Amino acid sequence: MTEKIFIGVGWPYANGLLHLGHIAGANLPADIFARYHRLKGNDVLMVSGSDRHGTPITIRAEQEGKTPAGVADFYHEKFLESWRKLGISWDLYTSTGTPNHAAVTHDMFLTLLKKGYIYKSSTSQPYCPSCARFLPDRYVEGTCPFCGDAGARGDQCDTCGKPLNAAELKNPRCRQCGIPPEFRQTEHFFLKLSSFEDRLKEWVHKQDHWRPNVRNFTLGFLEEGLKDRAITRDIEWGITVPVPGFENKRIYVWFENIIGYLSASKEWAGARGVPEKWRDFWEGDSKGYYFIGKDNIVFHTMNWPAMLMGCGGLNLPYDVPANEFLTIESKKGSKSHNWAVWVNDFLSRYDPDPLRYVLSINMPETSDTDFSWHEFVRRNNDELVATYGNLVNRVLTFTYRNFDGKVPAPAALDDTDREIQQKARDTIAEMDGNLSNCKFKLSILRAMELAQAANRYLDAKSPWKVIKENRAAAASSLYVALTVINQLKTVLNPFMPFSSAKVHEYLGFKDDISRGGWQWQDLPAGQLLVQPLPLFKKLEESIIEEETKRIGT
Repeated sequence: MTEKIFIGVGWPYANGLLHLGHIAGANLPADIFARYHRLKGNDVLMVSGSDRHGTPITIRAEQEGKTPAGVADFYHEKFLESWRKLGISWDLYTSTGTPNHAAVTHDMFLTLLKKGYIYKSSTSQPYCPSCARFLPDRYVEGTCPFCGDAGARGDQCDTCGKPLNAAELKNPRCRQCGIPPEFRQTEHFFLKLSSFEDRLKEWVHKQDHWRPNVRNFTLGFLEEGLKDRAITRDIEWGITVPVPGFENKRIYVWFENIIGYLSASKEWAGARGVPEKWRDFWEGDSKGYYFIGKDNIVFHTMNWPAMLMGCGGLNLPYDVPANEFLTIESKKGSKSHNWAVWVNDFLSRYDPDPLRYVLSINMPETSDTDFSWHEFVRRNNDELVATYGNLVNRVLTFTYRNFDGKVPAPAALDDTDREIQQKARDTIAEMDGNLSNCKFKLSILRAMELAQAANRYLDAKSPWKVIKENRAAAASSLYVALTVINQLKTVLNPFMPFSSAKVHEYLGFKDDISRGGWQWQDLPAGQLLVQPLPLFKKLEESIIEEETKRIGT
């Protein structure tokens, strides 16, 4: 039965280039998941967009003497370039700057206001007398009251992950001028999160399929008790507040950007000429998956579900498979601190599939993992070139040269032949279960185990030796190896779509690789092959030192 799968991916701030942490944390696992479900024949809607309204954009604009819109436009285009080069298969990648997003945000705001889940109240907010303005969250820095980190912000501590208010910081200071802010009264709208505490606890306790880190992290916050949070700010950049008297205030970015999942779905449906099509992915038996980094867990397991509960009629998240952090050469990657491997820079010198492979097999699903250039070169050379690439190249090249460029007809298969084919069938089935449960790292490990087993099978059969005395036996072992490669190109397609498409072509198929589905695919004897080229390039170890020096530049 066809499933309806909604995939929402965290919205990156359009204030700087994308780095590998963004890709490993949210974008790559989401793309793998989407490609897998499309192969299964399920209906998939994968959306995201650039966050144009966060204070990181205004901070960058002030630093560069530009407008926030100019900064957001520039980086949005850079994001689109990265997605295209990396092969991220969005159904829609938009931004929070569209009229549609503003309209959907206003509608949800007014609905929650009408139902009593949003209310007005005066609150004490930081004000910088030197800069003569109220300070948005990220314009205030100080010491975290929970973990003691001296670089916490007025919205969150990145070190311990706790959401914060500026008033909770110890020794707060203005980010721009460095002086301690005053706290003055100002009127704002609040989201009544406290009204949803019991419902959220009951709901989260039932999510046994969530990753333990996500479920436990969320329950820990809920046990501490939910506090109502201000959802408007005294700023000029952002979505307007749709209430008279609040013209000089804007809706808080972490209220409106998560609404982007819904607004993007509506934008996608409208662009297709079927305005109500979005409901297929938000109502009924559809399932919503939200791919994010661990620093955004609470917004997707508490805030967003609370907002959906308050509005009513829309599905709550089915799963929030948040990844941990990807460190870079054993140090935490950071856009703001310029410690990163930038995606566009990487792809200007290297192909996308080796990067997708290394980030997949080292994905930070349950704990932080590290990217190093030494490990990238090792895995590229030892696993992609020497294992999978070598398997494809030597089988296809030898077959092409010795069997008139065609898939040879097999003689009777023996137990060894049937054993490796059964392993391929078992791998398809096991990866099916793993991918459906967002276990991407384990899935690609199983695929590479099949490639290793196929190489051992070839070494045992030695068709390049046997062909001199028994051409039929050589034909059979090559046919079996080709059928295994045919399955490998399918199960690796979600992870490495560019190389899988090449293998599909080398095997003589003319259609799109997705047409074959997620299943065992027969390979017709006599089918014309295409003479293959190497799938992957061996990398020189000398690049390790060169690339390590480039980090952050």
